Amino acid sequence: MTLFTALSKYSPPLPPALQGLAVDFCQRLAEKIPTERLISLLDDQPLFAGSILKVCCSSRFVADTWLRQPDLLVELLTSGDLYAEQRRDTYAADWQLSSQHCNSEAELAKTLRLFRRREMVRIAWRDLAGWADLDETLADLTRLAEICIDSALNFAYQQACLRWGTPRLADGRPFNLVVLGMGKLGAWELNFSSDIDLILAYAEDGVLTEKKEISYCEFFTRICRSMVKMLDAITEDGFVFRTDLRLRPFGDSGPLVMSFEGMEHYYLTQAREWERYAMIKARQVAGDFVSGKQLATLIKPFVYRRYLDYGAFEELRGLKFQIMQELKRKDRLENVKLGPGGIREVEFIGQAFQLIRGGQDVALQQREIQTVLTVLAELALMAEDEVAKLKFAYRFLRRVENHIQAYQDKQAHDLPTTDLAQQILAFSLDFSDWDSFKAELDCVRHTVHGIFDQVFSLTDQDSKQHTAQLLWASSTDDPQAMELLADYGFANPDWLLAELVAFKDSTAIKRMSSKGLAALQRLLPALLGELVKLDNQQVTLNRILTLFEAIAGRNVYLALLAENPDSLTQLLKLCSASVWICEYLAHYPILFDELLDARTLYEPLHKEDLRRDLQRELDKLEQPDSEQLMIVLRQFKHLNVLRVAAADIMGVIPVMVVSDYLTWIAEVILEQVVNSAWRLLGRQYGFPAGSGEDPENFAVIAYGKFGGIELGYGSDLDLVFLHDIGDENAPTQAEKPISSSLFYLRLAQKIRHILDTKMLSGILYEVDLRLRPNGDSGLLVMPVAAYADYLLHQAWTWEHQALVRARFICGDTRLAERFNTVRTQVLTLNRDYQTLKTEVHDMRLKMRQNKLKSPSKYFDLKQSPGGIADIEFIVQFGILAQSAHQPELTTYSDVVRLLAALSGQGFIPAADAALLKQAYCSYRDYGHHQVLQGLPASADNTEFSQQRAEVTRLWQTYLE
Repeated sequence: MTLFTALSKYSPPLPPALQGLAVDFCQRLAEKIPTERLISLLDDQPLFAGSILKVCCSSRFVADTWLRQPDLLVELLTSGDLYAEQRRDTYAADWQLSSQHCNSEAELAKTLRLFRRREMVRIAWRDLAGWADLDETLADLTRLAEICIDSALNFAYQQACLRWGTPRLADGRPFNLVVLGMGKLGAWELNFSSDIDLILAYAEDGVLTEKKEISYCEFFTRICRSMVKMLDAITEDGFVFRTDLRLRPFGDSGPLVMSFEGMEHYYLTQAREWERYAMIKARQVAGDFVSGKQLATLIKPFVYRRYLDYGAFEELRGLKFQIMQELKRKDRLENVKLGPGGIREVEFIGQAFQLIRGGQDVALQQREIQTVLTVLAELALMAEDEVAKLKFAYRFLRRVENHIQAYQDKQAHDLPTTDLAQQILAFSLDFSDWDSFKAELDCVRHTVHGIFDQVFSLTDQDSKQHTAQLLWASSTDDPQAMELLADYGFANPDWLLAELVAFKDSTAIKRMSSKGLAALQRLLPALLGELVKLDNQQVTLNRILTLFEAIAGRNVYLALLAENPDSLTQLLKLCSASVWICEYLAHYPILFDELLDARTLYEPLHKEDLRRDLQRELDKLEQPDSEQLMIVLRQFKHLNVLRVAAADIMGVIPVMVVSDYLTWIAEVILEQVVNSAWRLLGRQYGFPAGSGEDPENFAVIAYGKFGGIELGYGSDLDLVFLHDIGDENAPTQAEKPISSSLFYLRLAQKIRHILDTKMLSGILYEVDLRLRPNGDSGLLVMPVAAYADYLLHQAWTWEHQALVRARFICGDTRLAERFNTVRTQVLTLNRDYQTLKTEVHDMRLKMRQNKLKSPSKYFDLKQSPGGIADIEFIVQFGILAQSAHQPELTTYSDVVRLLAALSGQGFIPAADAALLKQAYCSYRDYGHHQVLQGLPASADNTEFSQQRAEVTRLWQTYLE
């Protein structure tokens, strides 16, 4: 019986085209190993026997290795390694055993190559036999490379230390190179015959003088050369891994190794955009893992920007275009890695989102593309069905790539062109013939390329680019440009072209980088397409172009709009309705990303959602740093105020809800400010005795619009700080303590500092503390007992009026009860009705005289007769006049519910209360929209005439 006949009993039928290949292999193997011995082995190992013909027909590398080393497969079988799914876990221990007698470079080089060849045969066999899935194959290949790199580096390091001495850090610790694995090695996705891309760095510069003077740079450079030679050189035993160092700073022209300081400077000042893409997968694979953590921290800000970087789309699109041009030039479009719908397109899709959003969505800071795709679905950045298609495609394409390379252990990505090689590849992948395989492959690549085109918006780029270039190069009387604008649908394009030319010639635009101008030109056709749909085209264009000039130095935001047509649509809709939106975005352009999702843009969050979202953002901060805290809080406020404004402009929410949302935003922020300030001071000075991580014996009280749950878009916060500590001189719990009274004073100062310090991202809120007892001359933090005494025995009537709208916001809830008791006690004091009426009336007239600037020219919504202040004073008078007899009137602090309470208690008829409520809401709604249009809170004297007359009538009824 021939060996081929014996094997055929165990194996599925071979395609006719491969039978001759199999017969030839069996004949050659029988010459190396006696047939009887082989047949005996087959009987003992039926699973192995059934895989031999498939594996050895699919991989010339495996077949040739077995023929050269006849005992190799027997040893893999008897050791159990051929069947081991977790063999990589024992690589390190087995390598130590194999290399323990290597005393020279030549011995180590030979042992490494034999070790690598054995494991590559094992990995290829398990893959081709169908015993291992893709994840196992990639993980085994990656771990094998790591062991080999580490072994070569350690040997070179030890030899260098014996020759020149051991380099040490400033703290005296010996240190080694840090080896970064790039690409598939860094992502645990190494393919069968891949190069390994490495970058090498060392922690500190210095000089060795123990034996012969040599700089650390030269020391580590020599180690690098020795390591690469050990891995890369081809000997009679082959090579270990082809090693590529061209991804290092400055590429081939740069030093082989670089200090951390040099690396940081390069990546922050000179690195190119494609190097960010490359660095996504960077991972330390060997060397000094202690100092390696420092290098990872230095590089991270280069890869993951704090802002949303939509310029990455264009960078990756350009890189893909270059790859495609090169493949076309070399007629290599049938490349499963770089060709249309290939592996690189799947990777580009995931990595585009990583570069753009990874700085803010930490979950995207992954190396493995399959994990990245999963996260994209979880974050709803891509549809689940698209992600499923991409993951299937990736696994399919990687199997194809591995089988192409396993055939001859060569780094190849092109589909074979000969009939025999095509049949071998199809057979190795379990297809009956080449045509069926190719049909499946083409379907997979078509799906990937379609999603790639969608993500990168490649469908009509050339046409849009031509339009943009023509308009950008035109003058005010260019007939071709006029015709083009007319084609867009503009009836009178003269003014539009004049605006565009003036914009192009403005100082801000002339100063733009070429990258920024390219993004702006890409944006132009879409801008015109949306603008023509609007009624107020000229006003909107002026607003938009002014906004673009304001952000001209920030390419990323123009790129966001160019890459996301829906975002541009949202922007134009909002800017058409509100100049305030334009100005807000110009000041806080980081909010542009919010324009991506119209659903969340027009659905502001409720208080619990806001609290959760803010906590999630703060949890991302690696250390409790004041500046980082202040930046996050400001971004959070700006984002959520934008949501409220957008919903307000579009009529999604009524005026009462606008103020509710704006108040909730302030409440949630203030809670975090107080908690964070308390903990920051506690770490600096220690906490007051008996206190812990949460604020105790401290309260923040809101007055005015904040207390009345009536905040507007530009409202400041009227605050009062209270404390309740027994011994004000008691020291804090620290080595260098301060008094408790000083701690609470600094706490109030810290809160104010966080809120109203002006930063590049603006302020959080203007803070007004003048309503505290004794105003500006009073204590910044008032003992609650003194606060009560002042209000009961010293306060003016207007201060009692202000207390009507006061409420506890945050801090120690025990003080909330104390404050509410004091407030009720003060508001329910017995007052002489006529005296109270006179004082409230006189205070209102005094306020009007001081704050109403031009009473005859316009209707000031707040200060003019019949306006908001008149309504508020009527309500405050009613509460102060009636609460002594009806204490339940003190329950609320907002005008609308106080009006309802006064009506319910019979102080004011229901019809009058309804009239005042309707007027109050109308004024506030109008005022909100005046702000959104960039206008003062006033109206023409003809506006609200009936409502003003009714409010004036009621004012006269109750207070004159």
